[in-house]
Amino acid sequence: MTSINILRRGLLLGSVAMLGLGFAPLAASADELATIKEAGVLRIAMSGQYPPFNFVNEKNEVVGFDPAIGTEIAKRMGLKTEIITTAWDGIIGGLLANKYDAVVGSMSITAERDKVIDFVGPYYNTKRAIFTKAGSPITSVAQLATAKVGVTLGETHEQWARDQGYNINTYKGLPELLLELQNGRVDAIVNDSIPVMLAMKAGQYDLAVVEDPTAEPIGAGIAIREGNPELAAAMQKALDEMMADGTYLAIAKEWVGGDIR
Repeated sequence: MTSINILRRGLLLGSVAMLGLGFAPLAASADELATIKEAGVLRIAMSGQYPPFNFVNEKNEVVGFDPAIGTEIAKRMGLKTEIITTAWDGIIGGLLANKYDAVVGSMSITAERDKVIDFVGPYYNTKRAIFTKAGSPITSVAQLATAKVGVTLGETHEQWARDQGYNINTYKGLPELLLELQNGRVDAIVNDSIPVMLAMKAGQYDLAVVEDPTAEPIGAGIAIREGNPELAAAMQKALDEMMADGTYLAIAKEWVGGDIR
């Protein structure tokens, strides 16, 4: 997702304190990779509300590009995978609280996040995009100043919209965000470009794109706790090998229709 608030450190540590961790998260132990390997399972988190990157199918299974990537990385590390779904706006707090080992959930790599967590990757690239219903009178970014704008709670797009001073509504995930736009409860939505464009291509929604000349490509990375160079190296090695041997491209074609590196 270019996803989650660009969390300011003070706010994030405040939320961490509410989780009972004190003033700041402890650095991960140097042997965390060994601990994970001993358990035999890599616990990965995502929202489960970001199709086609991660979502719950009709069999109540969490599927999509993100779980496929995370599962393949774990496999190459000799590990099984446990997928945990959680609310996006608390996903970093959960990582710091050791509720899972990594976030493989389309998290944008930002300087603010990098102050409290480390990243592996990026494993794909996307950028911010603005969408309205087809035929909407809103055709420029300037018109958003008087519009109701929908964003997903906890994503970088929420913080961007707040920084612009927009009148916003927040939602739990992309399906709800798109439904609210379709039903006219918001005039425009701000989201990563890829998943919405794919929904439009599939004929699920009749939307228009509002050109945003300030939007720049941004990488999505795998988030892990700080102080884990061995874990980071092992995950990066697995990711690099996937990209080199064609496995990554096969997964990308299956879930998003092409290469998104």
